[in-house]
Amino acid sequence: MTAVLPGTVSPAAFARALAGFRAIVGSQAVLDSDEDRQTYIDPYALGDGLAHDCSAIVAPASTEEVRAIMRVANEFRVPLWPVSRGKNLGYGAASPAERGNVILDLSGMNRIIEVNEKQAHCFIEPGVSFFDLYRHLAEKKIPLWMSTPGNSWGSIIGNALDRGIGYTPYGDHCEQICGMEVVLPDGDLVRTGMGAMAGSAGWQHYKYGYGPGWDQMFFQSNLGVVTGAGLWLQPEPEMTAKVELAFPKFDDAEWAIDLLADLRRRDVIQHNIVFGSPVRSASVLSQRAEWYDGPGAIPDSACEAMIRKLGIGWWNAKVSLFGHAATVKAQVEIIRKLFEPRLGKELKFEMWEQGDPPEKSARGIPTTIGLQSVNWYGGRGGHLSFAPVMPSDGKLILDYARKIKAYYEQVGQDYYASFTIGRRHVNNVSLILYDRDDPAMVARVDKLYRHLVTEAASQGFGEYRGHISYMDLVAETFDFNDHALRRLNDKVKACLDPNNIIAPGRNGIGTRRA
Repeated sequence: MTAVLPGTVSPAAFARALAGFRAIVGSQAVLDSDEDRQTYIDPYALGDGLAHDCSAIVAPASTEEVRAIMRVANEFRVPLWPVSRGKNLGYGAASPAERGNVILDLSGMNRIIEVNEKQAHCFIEPGVSFFDLYRHLAEKKIPLWMSTPGNSWGSIIGNALDRGIGYTPYGDHCEQICGMEVVLPDGDLVRTGMGAMAGSAGWQHYKYGYGPGWDQMFFQSNLGVVTGAGLWLQPEPEMTAKVELAFPKFDDAEWAIDLLADLRRRDVIQHNIVFGSPVRSASVLSQRAEWYDGPGAIPDSACEAMIRKLGIGWWNAKVSLFGHAATVKAQVEIIRKLFEPRLGKELKFEMWEQGDPPEKSARGIPTTIGLQSVNWYGGRGGHLSFAPVMPSDGKLILDYARKIKAYYEQVGQDYYASFTIGRRHVNNVSLILYDRDDPAMVARVDKLYRHLVTEAASQGFGEYRGHISYMDLVAETFDFNDHALRRLNDKVKACLDPNNIIAPGRNGIGTRRA
């Protein structure tokens, strides 16, 4: 498999760039064999993944090495695609949006530099995984909790920078970042917020600095490489409670989402709430053939069988409560009074108090069990997510769910939906499961994804996070004033990164358009 070089780089210049990288990080940390490059191809790619193949990989071990790599990349005009650990599964994993980029693999930068127990924060490098930090806190018996996403295999910083979420009071991961160290496209080094002061005592205590706050510029962007960040952690609460809610009918979405969203707005429920369909539950516990092995989309009768056998509802939600014992007990009673009369049964809460086993608590515990869903169809499975942001309005969401479910069925894909309820919004995670070795299914998936983007945009709903194959498509829907936001992003990109070195095309920024 011959490497495809970046379109603007000659073979001679590329060879000199690799030599420059090797002089910085050592030969063992610059990878360019066919086998090396294949290991970085998206394991969930639609097709063979070669449309997003890289030309080489360089793996620095320090911020200073990143700075030096950036200077060499500029000298030879070699574009870099930074990844923290490369586990952004469902969004392209480690693969670059633009074929031929050199992957800047930061997974070796995996130090937990500081954990401040009293002030409940830490400072970590991008290679630190959710498992790493969880293990560190447990082994040191530090009474601080962290939030984890559905797939905890990846990087804490990488997940936060792509606005990933978890399901505790600290589950809006980007909001927990406080102070970043960033290498700019020219190799310069900045610290954001209070870290702009040498020897700052308040870097991880206050998110802003003096003058403009630049932190958000480095989220979902290609304007710098984050080599370290502060992260707020949750002080261990006195008590938690958790309960599973099962809503038996499809139409229950309207009243249930309105109730849950109101509780979220009022901070009775302090975390992002996942409100999911039967296939969402079944796909991590079983395979499709156990329920239905016929053509087309899975029928409602199969979903009803899942409901009966798994003891779930048409919609399902897990609710957790955190805080002082008296507060949690009062919140339990609020949940009971609101939901038990409508559901016609007593809710079973699992309570945890300090000293109980961690598995009983509602804390974030790293897991990869959600990845089991990719085996739904068998073969080499994968998933693709389209998750537009919507108002937290039950009727609007129910109407939208009916329409999207009908289109899944029309194209012949199984309807997998969850609605993640945030403080003022809902993300409709329209997950698309597939067998990447089935060409007809791959074609259906592409058609379905493109339709979902268009349909959501027609109702004023925009995606919050993009897959590498569809970044320009999603960016195109943000079209106010003839795409003024994209023009602004491109202007800033051209100013900071005139050679378009860092991740060209990420989220539609700096795309090499014809």
